[in-house]
Amino acid sequence: MDTRAILKASGYLMLTVINIPSNLFICCAFLHTRLTEAKLTPADVILCHLAIANLTSAFTRSVPQMLTAFGCENLFDDIGCKLLFFFYRTSRTLSIKFTCLLSTYQAVLVAPATSILDSLKYKIPKYLHIIIASLYAISFTCSIHPILFTYATLINNTIPPYTFIYEYCYLTFPNFTVYISIGLSLFFRDFSFIVMMAVMSCYILVLLYRHGKKVKNLRSSDNGTSGSRAETKASRAVVTLVILYTVFFEGDNAIWLYSLTILRVAPLISDIRGFFAILYTSVCPVVVIVTNPKVKAKLKVTKPRVLPHSTNTSSSTL
Repeated sequence: MDTRAILKASGYLMLTVINIPSNLFICCAFLHTRLTEAKLTPADVILCHLAIANLTSAFTRSVPQMLTAFGCENLFDDIGCKLLFFFYRTSRTLSIKFTCLLSTYQAVLVAPATSILDSLKYKIPKYLHIIIASLYAISFTCSIHPILFTYATLINNTIPPYTFIYEYCYLTFPNFTVYISIGLSLFFRDFSFIVMMAVMSCYILVLLYRHGKKVKNLRSSDNGTSGSRAETKASRAVVTLVILYTVFFEGDNAIWLYSLTILRVAPLISDIRGFFAILYTSVCPVVVIVTNPKVKAKLKVTKPRVLPHSTNTSSSTL
């Protein structure tokens, strides 16, 4: 293995080891909470679907890249490649939409009664299942193009223009018009969601700043602040996810935008872009596990109670 293959294999192996167990743990933790304790909050439901989207990204992007770097060949046929890229594009789209929905809901949750967002406090939980179903439907619909243009092998082993080389599959666009139109539509779609997330996060930060100043003035009174503290922690966690998403996926989108300016995209560029795309799906569950109380509680191991040593030797057992 050359240096590039070693770095690629190590990087994707690390991301896969973090991504799959942590996202599976989040899904199992919320499922266990739902079955044994109480109804999940809307934020928990959104986080669960976000974990499912991240998990799908790992299986459809990180695992194939890792196997290819380790020397595995001919992993998929044409149908396999089409389905692989379809589900990856769908999971990537769902990831950004669920992160955006989470930041929007958290902004609505902490908004004061005088805010224009206050009217959504009861509407989002009421119609949450419809909203999530709509996001899935839209994401599936917007991810059709890989089915049309993805192949396992190329004719005569010649790489045509406007081709993305993933080593295990090829994404080949028929002409410049299709290539640039799909590329720009994906870029501006992601950019619009990132702008919305940024606006909601800035709004949350402003409210947290105002709340912090108010707490300083009322520090002597601690009554009724537990709820606001919980909302503050949740808001900070959501803002952290949005910042991470913006950093990682903007790196991905920047490389994608650069790719639209050249005829053939080098495998190294595709590897770097893929690494940025998967990075969020691996870091996101770590943030959720650390900050979400329901998920965090599942990590606690009940320690056996140590009984005081008894001087009565007749009570001891073997």
